[in-house]
Amino acid sequence: MFRDRAEAGRLLAARLAELEIRDPVVLALPRGGVPVAAEVAKMLNAPLDLVIVRKVGAPGNPELAVAAIVDGNPPDVVLDREMVEAYGLQEEELADLIRRERPELERRRVVFRGARAPLSINGKTAILVDDGAATGTTIKVAVRALKRRSPRQIVIALPAAPPDAVAELSTEADHVVCLQQPSHFRALGYHYVNFPKLSDDEVTAAIEEAGRRVREDKPSRSVKRPVPKP
Repeated sequence: MFRDRAEAGRLLAARLAELEIRDPVVLALPRGGVPVAAEVAKMLNAPLDLVIVRKVGAPGNPELAVAAIVDGNPPDVVLDREMVEAYGLQEEELADLIRRERPELERRRVVFRGARAPLSINGKTAILVDDGAATGTTIKVAVRALKRRSPRQIVIALPAAPPDAVAELSTEADHVVCLQQPSHFRALGYHYVNFPKLSDDEVTAAIEEAGRRVREDKPSRSVKRPVPKP
C-alpha cells in the first residue's frame, strides 16, 4: 500500500526517470491525480497542467458514457462509437447531449484553471497521471484527445490498476507505467493508507505551486556560471 498520493507520485517519478523522457509535460486528471502528478512534475523538473474530462451520459442512463468532452481550446469531443450506435443516436440528439454537459465542463475549467491557458504539448512528451484506474475509461478518452494536440509521445503513469486495464491502455499510449497490477483489483482506496477526498482549493493550490516552481527555476537555468581559471 502507498502511504498517500504524494508517496505514490514520488515512486512513479523514480520509475519514469528511468525512461529518460525528453521535454516532459505532466498532465493530471483532477482531482485525485493532482497530488500524484505534482510530485512527478517536481522530481522530473517538468511543468504541471490539468486534463479536465466531462462524461456525456446516454439517454436515460447518465452513468453510461456515449462520449466525453475534454477541456481545450477548442474543447475536444471523443465519441464512443459503439455506444452511439447501440443507442441509435442521430447527430442532432448527440449534439444536444454534448451541449448539456458543456456548462459543467466550463465550470470545472474556471474553478481548476481560472484564466490560465492550457500548456502546449506540441512536440513534447505528455505524461498523463491519475491516482489509479479501475477501468481506464477516462484516461483512454483523455489520451485520444491529447493525440490531436501533436505530442511527441504520450506516457500514462498510474500507481495502481488491474492488468486488463493496463493492457487496454497500452494500445492507446506509447508507454504505460503502472506500479501495482493486482489480478484481483479492489476499490482504489484499498491501495492507500491515507486516501482523502480533495477539495477544489487543494487542486488549484497544487497547480499554482507548480507554476511558481517552474518560473523560479527558469532564471537559474539560463545563468551562465563562470568557468574557474586553471
